[in-house]
Amino acid sequence: MGQCQAAVAEAVEVFGRIDILFCCTTEAVVGSIEELSQSPRTQGLVRDQFETNFFGPVNIIKAVLPTFRARKQGHILLLTAITGHLGTPGLGMYCASQWAIEGYCDSLAYEIAPFNIKMTIIQPTMEIPILTSPIHSAPPHLAYTPDANPAPLSREIISSLLDKLEGTPEPTMGDQLSSPEVRTLRAPLTQQMMQGLVSETVHALAAIGGHDNPPARHIVGFEGVASVKEKLKTVSEELEDFVEVSSAVDIEKEKDRGPASAGSGSGAG
Repeated sequence: MGQCQAAVAEAVEVFGRIDILFCCTTEAVVGSIEELSQSPRTQGLVRDQFETNFFGPVNIIKAVLPTFRARKQGHILLLTAITGHLGTPGLGMYCASQWAIEGYCDSLAYEIAPFNIKMTIIQPTMEIPILTSPIHSAPPHLAYTPDANPAPLSREIISSLLDKLEGTPEPTMGDQLSSPEVRTLRAPLTQQMMQGLVSETVHALAAIGGHDNPPARHIVGFEGVASVKEKLKTVSEELEDFVEVSSAVDIEKEKDRGPASAGSGSGAG
């Protein structure tokens, strides 16, 4: 926290003020929930995941709030990913850390609105933050091999993406994600590849940052928009399927009916 406060103070001293805070620190831990529970080392990956993806943004946000409040102006931009909307097999702890920071920011948005401080969560597709950040992989569990478990585990997807990158030191770099040891990899992205990956996200940041009425969430890319629409459609359908069960426990409705109304049909027998 002290380092964050020092960074904010230095920025104010050099530039005079801070208009926008952009939180983009992220790391990905690949592995099923059970794979990340196999040893103290893999359990440590989980703690590190939350230190980076949750407590990192929390600390810098807390450090900048007094400055924003004093000016009654400011915009916080948080970069997560589409996994903040969608549970993803093989990225359970990564998703959990993103849902945690998004829940924090959703709540914070209400608290800082009276100070004219805006909050926006930017959600690009999964490969953007993962391929541009360190990737930590837990050893595979035998019960979760592709042959035994048909779920499209993220390990296979990320492995395929790594192997297809031009300039990869070896054509089977992605195979390291299936190592019996904990592995940490970085995608060998050239400057041109990096620009291609993040161009849509940068465009979104430029369009939204400092906007008078920014969205609470902005999903980057057609694929992400389609995935979220499908998720919302599923949630809506499930809600309708079980709406009678939900309403059956409405105690307040029973109170409104009153004891006479509630028992009016019981004596006509």
